[in-house]
This record gives sequence, structure tokens and C-alpha cells, in this order.
Amino acid sequence: MNKLAILPVAVMFALSAPSALAKVSEADAAKLGTELTPLGGEKAANADGSIPAWDGGITKPVAGYSKGMHHPDPFTADKIEFTITNTNKDKYKDYLSDGQLKLFELYPETFKMNVYQTRRSASVPQFVYDATKENATRAELIDGGNGIKGASIGIPFPMPENGLEVIWNHILRFRGVDIKTSRSQAAPTAGGSYTLVETAEEIRFQYSRPEMSLDKLSKDNTLFFFKQVVTQPARLAGTALLVKETMDQEKLPRQAWTYNTGQRRVRKAPNVAFDTPGTVSDGLRTTDDFDMFNGSPVRYNWELVGKQELYIPYNDYKLHSDKLEYEQIITPGHINPEHVRYEKHRVWVVKATLKDGMRHIYKARTFYIDEDSWQVSVADLYDNRDELYRVAIAHGLNYYEVPTQWSTLEVFHDLQSRRYIAMGLDNEGRMYDFDAKLSEANFTPAALRRAGIR
Repeated sequence: MNKLAILPVAVMFALSAPSALAKVSEADAAKLGTELTPLGGEKAANADGSIPAWDGGITKPVAGYSKGMHHPDPFTADKIEFTITNTNKDKYKDYLSDGQLKLFELYPETFKMNVYQTRRSASVPQFVYDATKENATRAELIDGGNGIKGASIGIPFPMPENGLEVIWNHILRFRGVDIKTSRSQAAPTAGGSYTLVETAEEIRFQYSRPEMSLDKLSKDNTLFFFKQVVTQPARLAGTALLVKETMDQEKLPRQAWTYNTGQRRVRKAPNVAFDTPGTVSDGLRTTDDFDMFNGSPVRYNWELVGKQELYIPYNDYKLHSDKLEYEQIITPGHINPEHVRYEKHRVWVVKATLKDGMRHIYKARTFYIDEDSWQVSVADLYDNRDELYRVAIAHGLNYYEVPTQWSTLEVFHDLQSRRYIAMGLDNEGRMYDFDAKLSEANFTPAALRRAGIR
């Protein structure tokens, strides 16, 4: 059965030819919050009820939670409904990506998916919903899709007409305003041994600030600031990165700087983009793999394939728990599947194909994007031989003190080396601080040098 055929024709409105303008009528925008969720997802349940109707998601923290804690699981009473293994995967293949199917093939004895009932927990603050409705009638792609205008704070294209609009929704989804965090990553060998890399990160989302105006965003041309400093192991400590991401990348491309501890100098880093290997990633991911996809979309043609139902990690509070140690998560071949919760959700399917004359190690990429949050949940990545090269999986949950739906862990599987890198490990570390007060002064080359000095 064709995977895309599982949805009624009524929700396949986005298969029309790409349009440069995404403005919708006031009448269509009025569907947000009624027929559609406030961010543009399909509000109703699916045909067989396996995906329930969206009822607002999680709107308040779980009882007993206080800021600074790892997030208690709101769904501890849920039981595993069934488990997908290499033996029975064909029964569920219409709800799996090609990359997911490949993981069963590569690790037939150990890889599995424990599937739970679907909980549509995604939610964001009301001011984001309000801004999304305003954006719907005014947001536009500009510069061939290498930038946008007419949008701030909320999702720019809640009723997307082409693949570029969908990927911009992912790039601009709400993840908070000012954030500080300490996270770790591990890139185990095929045998499972690894060295933990710890980073301290700060993010200031200009686009998402409640006070942001179209005029200010247009003049400033900044989407966000990002600063990352490696704190462990000792041989890498002090290595630092600063990124200023722009809204119109044709007008001004991404600005980036690095600090090298050996030279004790800050250098401009124009190559921190596209398929440059990610920071201390052991070559297992690209720079634009971070957050499942980031940066300029200019090197690809973007096709909106449609929508389908897919088993994706969701409400992964167990994987996020401070009751787990990293060694219980990091296992040979893939992370420990016993700690992962899969659910069936509707996803937008977008295929990116490398443009003629452009270079990237990924010739094609297929993204599966959660309809309720616009988070890329799964990405199948293909090499220049048109063969599956890597599979990326984001393990999402609702950070309900904000609230925002975001990944707690991103895992990039390299199918050729049979290795993976797990990014965002925080079980043994401090939790995200969504109440950080960060100014633009935190994100200057001078601030980067101060942060990088050991």
C-alpha cells in the first residue's frame, strides 16, 4: 500500500505546485484553532482512532514538578501496546521510513520499537498561537526561498503550499526565548566504547521573543544567537563556537566564529554551515544536521510529498529521566530501545534533492515532520550513489514549564560505519534553564573568547 494513501484526500491540499507566496485568506486562517490546531496540524483524529484528536496538548506542568528538575513522565500508566522487531516489521512497513526499516535490517537481534498509545502532547504559549494566525495571511518566501518576510514569533506557514515553507516552519518553530543548558554527546565505536563530550550552550531566539515586531526583525535580520563551549574532555575543553543566524540569508549569510584554545584566538568561520563536519562529531554528522536541519535551504530543491502516519519517538520522558545513567542508554549499534517510547503520529513528508551545480555529501534527504510541533522527527539521508547513508531520529517531549515540544536527544546513525552519535544527553547533568536572561552582549566574539579561555 502506498504510504501516503492512508490519509483522506481532504488533508492532502498541500500537493499543489510550489508557490512563491504563502499568504492565505482570512477565511482559511480562521480554520486555525477550529478545523486545524493553532499551528496548522489536523485537529481531528485519524480514521481508526489510533491517532486521537488534539485537545490542546499539555497545558501545565505535572504535579510535583518544579523548575530545574528533569521532567516527570505524565504518562507513567501507559503500557506497551506492541513491539516492532525485524521479524514482524513488514506488518508495519507502511508506517515506517526507509531508514527505520534499514535499522531493523542492520541490527536484527537488538533494534526494536516499543509502541505506546498516541498522546498529542505538543503545545506552545498562547502568544505563539496568536502570532501564527497573523503570520498565515502575510508571510512570504523571498530570495528564492533563502529567506522569509512578514512573519515573527509564530509558525510562518501553518498551511504550507510547498516543501520550502514546511522546512522554514521547522527552522522557526518555538523553542523558548533565552536558554542555557549543559548537554553531552557520545559517539560510540562499533563495540560500544565512547568518550563523553560535554558542552555548555546558550541560545537567544530573536525571532521568538514576545515583543518582536516585523519592523525590528526586518532591520535586525537575526533569527537567533547560539554559543557553545566544550567543557569536557580536558583535551577539547575551551573549544568554542558562536553563530548568528540570519532571517534573510541572501541579504546576509550566517555569521560564525570559533575559538581555538591552542592559538587563543577567535576566528571568523564562514565554513560552519552545510556539510562541514559538526563540532567534535567524529565525522558522524554535518553542521546542518544539528537540530535535524538548520541553516540555509539554498542548496536543495524542496518537494512537499504529502502527509502520512509514522511511528516516531514521542513523549520520551523515560529516555530523558535522571534515573538513567548514560551507560544504560549508549549501547553498541544504537541506543538502548528499552528506554524509547514510539507513537503513531501524522507527519509532513518533505524531500530535499541537491540542486545541479551544488555540493553536499547528502544528495537527497527525506524529512518526516510532526504536524503538531513542526519538529523534524526522522530524516533519511542519501549519498551520491542514491543509497541510504544516515538515519537521524529526534526523541521529543513537551518541556511543559514553557511549554514547548522539543527533542531531548538526537541520534544520527551512520549506516556505512555502523556507528552513531547521540547528541543532547542530559540525564546526569543540569536541566535546561528556559528562564535565562541573555542579552546580545553574551554573543559577541569578545564574549566567545572569554567563554573559551580555560
